[in-house]
Amino acid sequence: MRDLKELGVLMLGFVPWLLFLFFSGHTLMSLERATIAALLASLTFGFGELRRGYILQWGTLLFFCFCVVSVNFLKVVWVADHMDLLANTALAGTMWLTIVVGKPFALQYARRDVPKERWNDSKFIQGCRFITMVWACLMTLAAGVAVVRCSAMFSLPAWVYFDASLGIILTGLTCTILFKRQKRLEQAGRVPGADFQRK
Repeated sequence: MRDLKELGVLMLGFVPWLLFLFFSGHTLMSLERATIAALLASLTFGFGELRRGYILQWGTLLFFCFCVVSVNFLKVVWVADHMDLLANTALAGTMWLTIVVGKPFALQYARRDVPKERWNDSKFIQGCRFITMVWACLMTLAAGVAVVRCSAMFSLPAWVYFDASLGIILTGLTCTILFKRQKRLEQAGRVPGADFQRK
């Protein structure tokens, strides 16, 4: 149950991207609706994170603001045609940016559920950095899939790329759950009766 709760907190930052993935469709109209839905979700689900300065949430908001302006208002065809590539590149880039500036996005979310005295614990920070790097690598892979799709190297149906993107996200979720569970078990082995909050 705790795994699901912690994962739910982390996934709040991905809600706009998931909405965009599922509702962008194959027409300009569906894409326009998806960008608006994602932008509204960025503000609705991420208002608290925006106030706290979460980099992932701000990157998400700025990206979908760009999408609404360029696609819905300016009707830039190139942006619409390459939206998969732009979205995955923006998300991967934002994740790598959080690592470069020393504020892994997983750390910003994880600190919501641990006491302040653990915020600067080296093992806690390393664990969050690892999870962030896993997600950044996976989203970089998703950007690579988008490159393949845009380059028309392979004539594959659209559902193949959709399933690949969804599979990458599910892989990230699975890795996050397993990593947290393993850390919790390791802590329980070192300190009998210890829980994740005291790891």
